[in-house]
Formats: sequence, C-alpha cells, structure tokens
Amino acid sequence: MTTSQNSQPFLPLHTAVVLLIAFVIGVVMGTLAGLAGAPLAGAVAAGLTSTGASAPVLCTLIR
Repeated sequence: MTTSQNSQPFLPLHTAVVLLIAFVIGVVMGTLAGLAGAPLAGAVAAGLTSTGASAPVLCTLIR
C-alpha cells in the first residue's frame, strides 16, 4: 500500500485544537456540575452545552 506525498490531513491543525479545547471545557464543566449535585443527565447536558457553546467562540479566538 502506497500513500501519496501530497495528501491532506484529515483535520487541519486549527480544527483539531479548537475541538480538543472545547472537549476539555465540556468535561470540566460536566464534572463541576456533577460535583455540585446535579443529576447525571444534567451534568452531561451541561458538558455538552458548554462544549457546543465554546467551539464557535474558540474558533474565532484561536487564529
């Protein structure tokens, strides 16, 4: 199996960094919500919401 030398990466570096930081923010917020006494479903919802809300903001901030 040979690979092309001019192949593009699956994700650009900018996208990978934004998604990684958004994921970390979501995990931290979900964990904090869980430790604050929210039910498991509420903590997961808080983590997913903060991940989704932080991705567009990080996309504009990280250039």
